Amino acid sequence: MSTLPVLLKNPRILLLGAGAVAVQKARVLIDNGIEFSVIAERQCEDFAALPVAVSLRSVSQKDLAGFDVIVDATGNDQVGLLLKAEKKNRAVLVNRVDMPEQCDFYFSSLLQYGALKIAVSTDGASPTIGRVVRDRIRQVLPEQLTDLVEEKFQLRKAGQIDVERTRSEALRVLAQVFLIGCGPGDVGLLTLQAYQCLQSMDVVLYDHLISQPILDLIPETTQKVYVGKKKGAHSFKQEQINAMILEYARQGLHVARLKSGDPYIFGRGAEEAEFLAEQGIRVSVISGISSALVGPASAGIPLTARGYAANLSIVSAHLSGSRINTAWLPLLKLDYHTTVVLMGLSFAEQITALAIAEGVESQLPVAIISNASRPQQQTVVTTLEELSEAAKKALRPAVMVFGDVVNLHDRLPHFIPQS
Repeated sequence: MSTLPVLLKNPRILLLGAGAVAVQKARVLIDNGIEFSVIAERQCEDFAALPVAVSLRSVSQKDLAGFDVIVDATGNDQVGLLLKAEKKNRAVLVNRVDMPEQCDFYFSSLLQYGALKIAVSTDGASPTIGRVVRDRIRQVLPEQLTDLVEEKFQLRKAGQIDVERTRSEALRVLAQVFLIGCGPGDVGLLTLQAYQCLQSMDVVLYDHLISQPILDLIPETTQKVYVGKKKGAHSFKQEQINAMILEYARQGLHVARLKSGDPYIFGRGAEEAEFLAEQGIRVSVISGISSALVGPASAGIPLTARGYAANLSIVSAHLSGSRINTAWLPLLKLDYHTTVVLMGLSFAEQITALAIAEGVESQLPVAIISNASRPQQQTVVTTLEELSEAAKKALRPAVMVFGDVVNLHDRLPHFIPQS
């Protein structure tokens, strides 16, 4: 069997039947702005709600005259005989629903973005598969295509055709960037949404904080680009990374920027998202589990616990220009409070001196959790007074936990890494 997908221009269509099966066909015709006639002996409630008139009567041979296309949704054998006779007398396209062997054409699963129409067909083999594929395409293609197609249509009518610009604008609309939170490193902590997204990317940008087991999940056909920003050895500035993401996106690619932890928790994800949005690029953010949560939990330290802590703060000790952030130090004087500090290990000596000078109890419990959730995870429990010495022996990256909940470290179970 040979088939050819075509668009019919202003077809004269007759729909036979107004039951549940006919509703679907009628909706396709209505959605595509096609005028059509309907003859049926009865109509169901859903069909009656459609904006189309129905001739409630039995169909006869003379009713078929004058139509280019006839869709039979009755399932009636007598109607089938009328259609067979009509086809002997003249050229007419017939579709008998759910009877592919008696069809001259098949309905496709359709997507419409203004004048842009996308038809998915399985030649009648499996309409269900066609609908599944159509719905997956809908997830990928943005609604902005409708406006772009209309804009280019108007320009074309005015005789203004710029192929390269149109191509560039279409690629920009189709592009999408995903900021994917990959958690602190253990592959078992990657979210299902993040995993599924990784399987369909064209390009993935990553840095040294992304663990090898997570990188191993990326298909071999996906382009991987290292954009490391390791402390003391910045190979790429943030502006360079932004430009690289934009360059790939403008090629119409699906681009993933992998972020350790969660993109919006001290991961500069907001900067990247804002930059791309200003450039007209679609951006999706996939949350990840922050080391601020996993680190303490994996070390047997609950961030809140009755009798120990009823409040929680997550802060960064690092400001731009490698400056220390001290605005959070008063939090250490609060009762029943836990403070988790990210990017603070290199400031441990200053934190100790400034906090004690501000009146913080020198014996305040502190935990340093390095490489949270990874096989080389280490935990050091100390006090504010001894923090600077303990920090000298700790590995990076690390999170610090301040508060009485640290005292539960030896009493609660620890997390066993899976990678």
